[in-house]
Amino acid sequence: MSEPRPGLPTILREWGRIGCIGFGGPPTHIALLRKLCVDERGWMTATDFEDAVAACNLLPGPASTQLAIYCAWRLRGRAGALVGGLAFIVPGLVLILALAALFLSASPPDWVRGAGAGAGAAVAAVAVHAGGGLVPGSWARTPARIRWLLYAAAGAAAAATVGPWLVLVLLGCGAAELAVRGRIGLAALAPASVASGGLLSLVWVAFKVGALSYGGGFVIVPLMQNDAVNHYHWMTGGQFLNAVALGQITPGPVVLTVGVVGYAAAGLVGGLLAVLVAFAPSFAFVLAGGGRFDRLRGDRRARTFLDGAGPAAIGAIFGAAVPLTRALTETWQYGFLAGAAVLLLALRRGVVQTLVVAGAAGVAVALTGGPLPH
Repeated sequence: MSEPRPGLPTILREWGRIGCIGFGGPPTHIALLRKLCVDERGWMTATDFEDAVAACNLLPGPASTQLAIYCAWRLRGRAGALVGGLAFIVPGLVLILALAALFLSASPPDWVRGAGAGAGAAVAAVAVHAGGGLVPGSWARTPARIRWLLYAAAGAAAAATVGPWLVLVLLGCGAAELAVRGRIGLAALAPASVASGGLLSLVWVAFKVGALSYGGGFVIVPLMQNDAVNHYHWMTGGQFLNAVALGQITPGPVVLTVGVVGYAAAGLVGGLLAVLVAFAPSFAFVLAGGGRFDRLRGDRRARTFLDGAGPAAIGAIFGAAVPLTRALTETWQYGFLAGAAVLLLALRRGVVQTLVVAGAAGVAVALTGGPLPH
């Protein structure tokens, strides 16, 4: 290492800084961590860092969060992992829960409703943009492009039509690739159902978000939408769009969106509980298996499973745009969606910038007396 191993106060400060300025999701988080750990401080070699990125991408759950926890673990062991991981997550958590309290209050001001309706209208375009960003790398790595297309189509269809069963489709595609290539050896995982509402149901929803989000935060959007809106009725469709938008415009991990769902279900306690459960698998993976990450990258069964589940997850991100679009209720929101698509896909503007513009335009609609979603 170019510099001495940092102390816990340094990890708290530096990982907290990234948690405060990490607007833009995983690409931003990875770039900031690399700049800190490799380029500026020399705490990790470039090869070590790339190996860590590859290993985290093979695990279910939010990869950039696991990378932040793992880098801190490499420097200061389990204490570093806990301090660094919490410092990375907490700034975004505080902000997103504060915004949830504002947007989900019983009688939010019209300008707040307008901002939410405007930003929410752009979310489906953000999903397409997120999926598109993952396609080139996955397509280049795949050993079988016909199967890649089939897995992606299955994920897209599941996300668009049968949200609660999306997890089974992702796991099924991974298992199918293992079977095709003769590497069966992964235990089957089937989601149980939680019939009752309340905190137990919230725990189950949050666990699925944290443990099964292959391919990035957007892959769990249709699953969360079905649970939060259709099954448990914790939120309206419009409120869920607000939640996804808030997860995109705040710093830190996109999976923090689950905190808004938890807040809608059970107030501040629900929001904190949902985030705790959703991020617990990420900490567990690193604390229990950080020493095996190097071997994980070379594990052929893990890579083969991801060759099936990965394309399905990308397809699911595209498919998520369908239920997100169906959640729009006002005619003007479809115009905002089209405008967001132009900004993101044609003009190559950033996600945060696009959502802020859409939110500001929604405020203008509200202040001029335009109709707002209920």
